[in-house]
Order: sequence, then C-alpha cells, then structure tokens
Amino acid sequence: MDEKVLLSRLPASIAGRVQSLKLADGKVTVVVDVAGLDVKTREAFGTACKEILIEAEGVEEVRVAMTADRKPRRIIAIGSGKGGVGKSTLTANLAVALHRMGRKVGLVDADIYGPSQPTLLDTKGAKPEGKDEKLVPVMSPSGIPMLSMGFLVEPGKALAWRGPMAGNAFGQLVDAHWGDTELLLIDLPPGTGDVQISMLQKHKPAGAVIVSTPQDLALIDAQRAANLFEGGNVPIIGLVENMAGYACPHCGEVSDPFGKGGVETAAEGTGIPFLGRIPLTLAIRAASDAGEPPAAGDGAEADAFNAIAQKLADWLDNAEGKGG
Repeated sequence: MDEKVLLSRLPASIAGRVQSLKLADGKVTVVVDVAGLDVKTREAFGTACKEILIEAEGVEEVRVAMTADRKPRRIIAIGSGKGGVGKSTLTANLAVALHRMGRKVGLVDADIYGPSQPTLLDTKGAKPEGKDEKLVPVMSPSGIPMLSMGFLVEPGKALAWRGPMAGNAFGQLVDAHWGDTELLLIDLPPGTGDVQISMLQKHKPAGAVIVSTPQDLALIDAQRAANLFEGGNVPIIGLVENMAGYACPHCGEVSDPFGKGGVETAAEGTGIPFLGRIPLTLAIRAASDAGEPPAAGDGAEADAFNAIAQKLADWLDNAEGKGG
C-alpha cells in the first residue's frame, strides 16, 4: 500500500494537518499537527486516523503521534508616510494573493483613524466574538481571517486615541486567536505615530513594505516611514509604487497624474528593492468599494498585485531559510 494512497483515505480536515505518514512492516506511523485544536477534537482526529487506516490492505497496526509545534507567526507591516496612497488596498490584495498561493495569512487593520479593511474585504458590520479574554478573528468572504479597529467602534464614529489607548487596542488585534495563521499582514495607519511605536516595542515585524505614490512629497514621507523601521532593526522588504498611471477607459491612453517612476528611482538610490507598481484604474476602485479584491480575479490588475505578492513570498522563504 502506497503512503500517498493511505494519506488520501483521511478526511481533508485531518490530511491537511498530517506532518508525516510512514508505512513499514505493516505498521503505520502518523504525525498530526493539532495546534489550536481543543482536547475533544484532538481525540477525534486520533481515533479517525486509527479507524480509517487500519482498514487498508496490509496495515496491521496504526500509531498516531500528535504535536502542537508550529512555525512562529511572522508579522509583515505595510506602511506609508502619508494617507491616501492606497496602502490599505495593497494590504488587502496582498493577503488575498498570498492566500491563493496557499499561505496561511491573516490581516490586522490597525488604522485607528480610518479603518477601511471592513469595506475592502466585505466584513462591514461584523462583530468579532471573544474567547478566553481574546478576540476571535472574523473570516472574510475571500478566506482571510481579519480583525479591524473598525470592529471596535461604532460605524462613522471618529476616534481620538493616543498613546496607551492606541497601543492597547492594537495589542488586542494582534494577540487574538489566530489559530494556524502563520503570517499576519498589518495595515498600519499613515505616518510614524503611536501604533507604529507600540508595534516595534511589543510585536516586532519580520519585515516591512512601504507604499508611496510617485510624486516627491509622498516619497519624502515614505522615506520617514522607512527610517522608522530601519531604526527599529526591521528589514525593509521593498517599495511599492501605487497609482502609477491612469488608463482612460474610453481611448486607452495612459496619463500619469501623480508622476511616473519616482518610487523605482528612489529605490535604486537607497538600495531598497523595488517590488512593483499598481496602476490607477477604475476597475480597482470599483472592485475595492464592492468588497471584491481584484487579486481574487483575473486581468491586469490581479497580475500587478500577484507579482508583488510573489516577491513578498520569495522574501519570506529566503528569510526563513536564513533563520530569519
């Protein structure tokens, strides 16, 4: 009996957690990752493995070992020096693109003053439940577990949090029941304020992505954001140029209302990798307003987000290989 055939006998909910399955001399040894599962579910998984696999031809004994070991959850900060550069749209679409690649990714919307992820990921009105004094993330239609500052306040109500209040709220979102999530994307508020400082002190990211539009003023602010991360010994994964060019939906002519290539030029001058550019299109705006991230579909807009997500995934794999 082939080991792959044995694995295929198990339900997907169990097979997806099998770390190894070996068959030798009629004995099957299965190692199952049970991190995040309660005792009742762990016992049910163990019983199912034994009952299903013992029925296979040539199997005389089934041994089940359970482990709760997991790779440490890594945080990637998505920041910008100023508002209005499309940072939240990029974060949502990177999460969706990484999820489609098979990454176990979650998203924290840490923008105190303008949380937009509930709109971008179609979770407006959601109320996360509490368990053991921690929040349970909301699952978006795109398959992304998420928590947002927007879930903690009444819709349309302005916040005036500073210092400890902002830091404590951010901590609630990060220290939640993320289950088997291995990667958290943090959609930061613009600038270099309380949330950023709290993050560096208590929830240090593995790396940061900086978003900017091409014009000089935005680039100056983006450099400030990069300096904050570098000062906290957080690697800058790369720069993303957003709103890079507008294609007229009628004639197809491309214009550059915010300039062109400024972020790539800045990246070259500082030695920071350039991850790519996102065009300024009506399709992205309409899909975002509708809570349907373009990265979940096909076309040029999806390709742009997917290409950046692939570079981020490559960086994560390289950093892991180096022990980062």
